[in-house]
Amino acid sequence: MLFENKRILIYKWRAYNYLDVYQTFLAMGFEADLIEQHLPSYDEDADFSARLAKLLHETAYDFVFTINYFGVISDTCEQCGVPYVSWSCDSPLISMYHESVYNACNYIFLFDKSSHDFFKALGVEQVWYLPLAVDTDRIDHILGNAADLKLYENEISFVGSLYERNIYDSLVPTFPPYLQGYLDCAMEAQMNISGGNLLELLLNDEICLKLEQHYHLEKSKRSFSDLRLIFATTVLGFKVAKEQRTSSLLELVKKYPVSIYTNSNTHDLVKIDYRGSVDYWTQMPKVFYGSKINLNFTIPNIKTGIPLRVWDVLGAGGFLMTNYQPELELYFDLEKDLVVFESRQELVKKAAYYLEHEKERQKIACSGYQKVKQSHSYRQRMGQMMHILESV
Repeated sequence: MLFENKRILIYKWRAYNYLDVYQTFLAMGFEADLIEQHLPSYDEDADFSARLAKLLHETAYDFVFTINYFGVISDTCEQCGVPYVSWSCDSPLISMYHESVYNACNYIFLFDKSSHDFFKALGVEQVWYLPLAVDTDRIDHILGNAADLKLYENEISFVGSLYERNIYDSLVPTFPPYLQGYLDCAMEAQMNISGGNLLELLLNDEICLKLEQHYHLEKSKRSFSDLRLIFATTVLGFKVAKEQRTSSLLELVKKYPVSIYTNSNTHDLVKIDYRGSVDYWTQMPKVFYGSKINLNFTIPNIKTGIPLRVWDVLGAGGFLMTNYQPELELYFDLEKDLVVFESRQELVKKAAYYLEHEKERQKIACSGYQKVKQSHSYRQRMGQMMHILESV
């Protein structure tokens, strides 16, 4: 791909890392125009498609870019003969289980290697593995000019959703006892492993046939997602995330002060200090910097990849304790750049140790920060992306 015009069009939606990507494109010498519009369906939207096509006919863009993948954008770019570049920040992307993923215009970058390998095996040729990143310069500027850092000091803190709005709780009363028991056991098994995903494997053909009698799957005609994927991801995955997060936080607060920053309902989190929600850009880095221990619980839907929260914490110079993910070992020295746990018991034990050993904690936080600053910036990642695009 030749960048003849150095001008791109970005579809803007509520992705946390949109602004970092946008500013990096500008720093790399691109002009970047924006298009915004709510999309009730990622597969098709006649009004948006017409609006996008008009822009692509009027202006010579090198490519259209999005955070995550949108079938309606791919189809429109295919019709207009314009390359479409996407980079995921969520996994799995249900929107990718769609016929449009085979469009010749696509250049798809996925942060979860297992997802990359899956689509590659399906015959999707132009898909690449590209981990997420962090802009330490932006965060350094925020922290260096902050006069209110003391407001964000915590012993142990968690920033994120509790997924209490999952639909499993409303569905389960409609299931027969055997199905309820099987799904409860499947989720319990998932909660007792770290760095792997059992849910799709445990939804065997017999269970899926029973589910079909109680759970209606709606999808577009061009989608090749199935009940196993959707139920494991959007129902069981969210429920497991809720149980993992709440049980871990409640176990910790039995012994240590724990703070939570969230939009979720925290009514059941007795003794945990609810500190409201925080803005991703202006406040969240202060929490990570000011907390002695920052927690990350990766939703099991992300099978092997490193979620954005890991990069965010390390980029703010925060000390991170996270569940184990296989790809962590590709980029970090475990227990030197960050600390991993594989059970609630190990989480509590390690939290106790690092609260008592400040110098070790600070050394690890500093090492993690230096690692991401030197090797995992958006400029480096998107430089890799541009190199791939130029070579195909």
